[in-house]
Amino acid sequence: MVTPPYLSPGDVVGIVSTARKITVAELEPALRLLAEWGLEVRLGQTIGADEDQFAGDDSLRVADLQTMLDDPHIKAIWCARGGYGTVRIIDRLDFGEFSKNPKWIIGYSDITVLHAHLNMRGVETLHAQMPLDIEKKSEATAVSIREVIFGSAYSIVSEKTSSINRPGKATGELVGGNLSVLYSLCGSDSALKTNNSILFLEDLDEYLYHVDRMLQNLKRNGVFENINGLIVGGMTDMHDNTIPFGKTAAEIILDIVADRDFPVCFDFPAGHVQDNRAMIFGRKVALEIHESGVSLSFE
Repeated sequence: MVTPPYLSPGDVVGIVSTARKITVAELEPALRLLAEWGLEVRLGQTIGADEDQFAGDDSLRVADLQTMLDDPHIKAIWCARGGYGTVRIIDRLDFGEFSKNPKWIIGYSDITVLHAHLNMRGVETLHAQMPLDIEKKSEATAVSIREVIFGSAYSIVSEKTSSINRPGKATGELVGGNLSVLYSLCGSDSALKTNNSILFLEDLDEYLYHVDRMLQNLKRNGVFENINGLIVGGMTDMHDNTIPFGKTAAEIILDIVADRDFPVCFDFPAGHVQDNRAMIFGRKVALEIHESGVSLSFE
């Protein structure tokens, strides 16, 4: 895996929206944060653009991200928000210049499209909070982004435990992201290859039967066959039907991997949760799940 260069004070961070629309005013807390870190900002043309729910039409979003990918002065691209839309543009992007001069791609949720596409092409990315609402998250959320992009030694230690965790130790490249997005990528040029990996999953606002359907699809695609460990972040604001599905999201996941013996943890501090820690996708990690908590160490 290629690690993009770490940042230094004075470097430029580009902010674009590959999915849902956003205003400059909504970015103000994140802009102040970057200034505190000594970084300069370049806002893309998608910031403030409006095409129904999107940050401009597909052509604008392609052009804006392409400009950021190709510009050697921009050292990181922080995707402004999620929603939906990145998959509509992924096949129109040219990563030729980016491959020669990689830079950190930062975001989560819908940005899983970019994570998966680039991780499968040998480049590390940063699954982390986006500018939108960063001021509402834990202090550790922002601190974790700063530590990674400036190259500090980094690990995540969580004292949260779950009675259904499967203890154990595992190593492998960390990959994954939003379950709904990963499900939508199956069979495409951006689909994950998970052999000898540590897989991370999270999601928001889904019906429990749909969680089961998506996981069944991933299982049929071999996603769980040769992974070394599974980390489950926030499975947040799940819904049920009038006739209950009968299991929680965590119980559905355990059923899916019941025939495997790798370690599994739940309620990891990442995803659509208040404490959303940065994770380096594509990086080799060491996962340890025990009775008193979980640790994830990045090499």
